[in-house]
Amino acid sequence: MPSSNQPLSGKVAIVTGAGRGIGRAIALGYAQAGAAVCCAARTAGEIEAVAGEINQDGGQAIAVPTDVVQLDAVIGMVQQTVDAFGGLDILVINAGGNLDRATIEASDPAGWQATLDLNLTGAYHCAKAAAPHLKQRGAGKIITIGSGLGHKGAAGGAAYACSKAGLWMLTRVLAQELWADNISVNELIPGPVETTLTGDLSKNRGGVFSIGSEWLKYPEDVVPLALFLATQPQVGPTAQSFSLMRRDT
Repeated sequence: MPSSNQPLSGKVAIVTGAGRGIGRAIALGYAQAGAAVCCAARTAGEIEAVAGEINQDGGQAIAVPTDVVQLDAVIGMVQQTVDAFGGLDILVINAGGNLDRATIEASDPAGWQATLDLNLTGAYHCAKAAAPHLKQRGAGKIITIGSGLGHKGAAGGAAYACSKAGLWMLTRVLAQELWADNISVNELIPGPVETTLTGDLSKNRGGVFSIGSEWLKYPEDVVPLALFLATQPQVGPTAQSFSLMRRDT
């Protein structure tokens, strides 16, 4: 039985977008909880640093450079994980971005398409490649990193909001398709998190975020909820959205 200090002992996890920000924090957190972790992202140097940190601390990790937009690359990444660690139990679909920050009228069609490819099609690729291996273990967890904008939308962010709305629907469809195999699929909405992509969001660290009462988080603040979702029982929540946002913004 896993110790209370290592609730993911014996588990194997893939975290996409693991080179920095939320993905890096979750990869490190899962490793500290006992999981063997595949750190996947496009930038080799970043994920190699994360995997190196895990291994130096006595954990198990591999770094697999992967562009989630490319299905063959994702299939290869999943297979490398299974070959290295003997199976797969947890998939965290975190890789994403916003490549078209404009109104629909002013938007760049290429940026629109690239955002959907990264946030939605990339997630589809990851789920498609991972599902057969999760089924082989007799249970599993898929955690998608969503956004409040995928539930409400926002002017000037159509590509991102629509891609995250699609991810939320993909989460629910996957949950219906995989529930008989004891695989739960849930969305985690971090809310505003200070990362290299968002920049310095806070003018008053440790205080209240500048948009009303919303809580500004660091990547490490997302880890407890990611661990909670990864450690739920087989007959646990699925097709649900879990949010760290303080209010409906």
